[in-house]
Amino acid sequence: MMPGMNTEACDPAELAALREIFASRPDAAPPAGWEAVRAFEAEHGVELPEPYRTFVAEVCDGLPGGPPYYGLLPLAETPSDWGADRPERLLAEPFPLTAAWLWEEDEEADEDEAAFEARTAPVFDHGSLLLGTDGCGMYWHLIVTGPQRGHVWQIAGEGAMPFGPESPDALMPGTPGFAGWAAHWAQGRDWFPDA
Repeated sequence: MMPGMNTEACDPAELAALREIFASRPDAAPPAGWEAVRAFEAEHGVELPEPYRTFVAEVCDGLPGGPPYYGLLPLAETPSDWGADRPERLLAEPFPLTAAWLWEEDEEADEDEAAFEARTAPVFDHGSLLLGTDGCGMYWHLIVTGPQRGHVWQIAGEGAMPFGPESPDALMPGTPGFAGWAAHWAQGRDWFPDA
């Protein structure tokens, strides 16, 4: 967790901002409710980070219109292009990264496919909840376990990078965390700054 982010208690201002963003959207799914959230957490052995936890329980459990491009997924769902043959997602296992990793630029990326997949699989499948996709294999994850808990990361075929300026690799500047990510989208801002 980065300084200034509270993933244990829901900040009323963040929750109010999320309500404002999603309340005006007629296609917003109703909240999942606390019973569904607690059942999900018990099943996966995690406690979801705030403010996402309260957001899903009390505000909205998915929005087809975004964020991201193909919509905010309901709790526990995966995008249709995720693939049925993928390994089981292990949310209680810590997310393995603390800084961006662009594996297409990694010197070890020339290793055989099996070794490469063994190194990258935990990035896709450990310690994160899928929020949605921008298509073309670009997935947004909310980190639920490990040092990056509460942060949103984009993980794609080229690598993995956190959203927010407090990362040492601020490839996607903005306010870190779920509320910052949703506000960035609601303001119509690009994920990546103009080069």
